[in-house]
Amino acid sequence: MITYPVSFVGLPIGNREDITRRALEVLQTVDCICCEDTRNTGLLLSHYGIKKPLLSLHEHNEAQRAPEVATRALAGESFAVVTDAGMPGVSDPGYRLIQELKAREVPFTVLPGPSAVITALVGSGMPSDAFFFGGFLPVKSGRKAAVLQAAVEASHTSIFYESPFRIQKTIQALAGIDPAAPVCVARELTKVFETYHRGTASELAAEFAAHPPKGEMVLLIGGTNAPR
Repeated sequence: MITYPVSFVGLPIGNREDITRRALEVLQTVDCICCEDTRNTGLLLSHYGIKKPLLSLHEHNEAQRAPEVATRALAGESFAVVTDAGMPGVSDPGYRLIQELKAREVPFTVLPGPSAVITALVGSGMPSDAFFFGGFLPVKSGRKAAVLQAAVEASHTSIFYESPFRIQKTIQALAGIDPAAPVCVARELTKVFETYHRGTASELAAEFAAHPPKGEMVLLIGGTNAPR
């Protein structure tokens, strides 16, 4: 296996069995694992019988920790970088560390893994030839409304992460913009209660008003100008 000083490793988004053999091999052989939450990563590593030193690297300390990781990698240590779920650097810590590694010419590689965005897109049944991923939706209502308006008028499928505490108001706002807009909320992907809520904005607004959804969610909006 080709080795790099730093490997960014995609981890399962829910079901632990979705981890790749290559990811397990890297986690077993590196000197240290940088993780978003040492407790969450520790549970996954314990499941697979892996014991390694853990170094916290999250949104609040990444800027300070990145130079340390780069320096240690240049000195000969090897690192795996993971987040709680999915791919480091995609709406998760990792981007700042990559910039530090690039600046200091530290070789790194990326191991692909499960993706909530792609899983939700395929499972939604919406057009997948062109899509836009906007990360987490804005919290402020004005900015959110502008983003939702653009998604409704787009010529592609738009994908966002949204909090279960805000999803009802978000769908209601979407229904106010266009009641007929095609929408899918992919919930608890790869887990026991995985569910795809598909329908128009008005249909999902009514559904969620009667049965508020729980769990981690991905919101997909079909643009009215997207090919069908």
